[in-house]
Amino acid sequence: MDLPSLVASLPADRRALVERLFEITETVGRLEPPEAMRSWIEKFFGSVEAVRSQRIVRVTNRVTYEAALFNELRARRPMEVKGADDARAEIAKSDGTPADSFGRIRGAPSITASNIAKYDGFHGVLVFDRHDPLAPVDAPQLGDYLATCRRWAEAAHATDREARYYFLLWNSLWRAGGSIVHGHMQMTLTRGTHYGKVEALREAASKYRERYGTDYFDDLTAAHDALGLARRVGDATVFASLVPIKERELILVAPRGADESALAPALAAAVAAHRTFGVLSWNMALCVPPLDDDGRDWSALRAHARLVDRGDPGNRTTDIGAMELYAASVVAADPFRVIEAVSPSS
Repeated sequence: MDLPSLVASLPADRRALVERLFEITETVGRLEPPEAMRSWIEKFFGSVEAVRSQRIVRVTNRVTYEAALFNELRARRPMEVKGADDARAEIAKSDGTPADSFGRIRGAPSITASNIAKYDGFHGVLVFDRHDPLAPVDAPQLGDYLATCRRWAEAAHATDREARYYFLLWNSLWRAGGSIVHGHMQMTLTRGTHYGKVEALREAASKYRERYGTDYFDDLTAAHDALGLARRVGDATVFASLVPIKERELILVAPRGADESALAPALAAAVAAHRTFGVLSWNMALCVPPLDDDGRDWSALRAHARLVDRGDPGNRTTDIGAMELYAASVVAADPFRVIEAVSPSS
């Protein structure tokens, strides 16, 4: 958390070297917790003031776009495990969660809240009305979730025009990093540049177009389709990745120029396909261009989502080790079996 001041105190040549390699920025996340949460917050975080204003340091490698976000408060967040009582699930009710400074956004089956221990300056939670995180979801319901999260991002952007880079994630159960059982998605909005891996993909797709004169996402889906690994669902394409980050990864690609609303039917089909394999815990991430113009060309980046199985929640063996962290993913699930479970458009 002292990194910005440490860099500023370096001799000029050392500071220049660090700043050439790394972009280091700070932001402050704010929330207003309800009175009903005061004792819970004090138990886990020490004081209400500790969560009301949270300093976050973001570091991005300017060469590789590897990036990290540091908020020491996240180390103190409660981790709910299998067999715990339902007490903590109460915090996911609309009257027991903090609101963002710009208020709450209400969807048909959900409502937003502010995350207690923030990834970034703007970090919200979309709390599903239904407690069961494994309850079936259909395309209209997922479409409403995506639309409500987008409205949250636009409301946050309206309070800070420099915060324009939106990211959506869905962590199901503790195996996937979910710290509460109640069904929820999470949304962030960041400043400066997009998150490192999104920036790296934008740059790679742009360079691909410059070199070959064709669209990277069109060619990627066409290659998977040629191998029988793709399905058309609604207006989007779903394919079982040939280079999955982990087991049973499905990638959902929207048509050129479309936003994430085009992905709702495909996301419903992808979640349903995972269910056929007994998947209970998953990570989903949505990548989209910035909410408004940042002066750079984002036309090569397509709105797309990735959904990956994180394994049996009851298994004590983790699915990620040094190979996945530093070399390449080691995968057991056959992509050709995965795509068979995806129902295409009729």
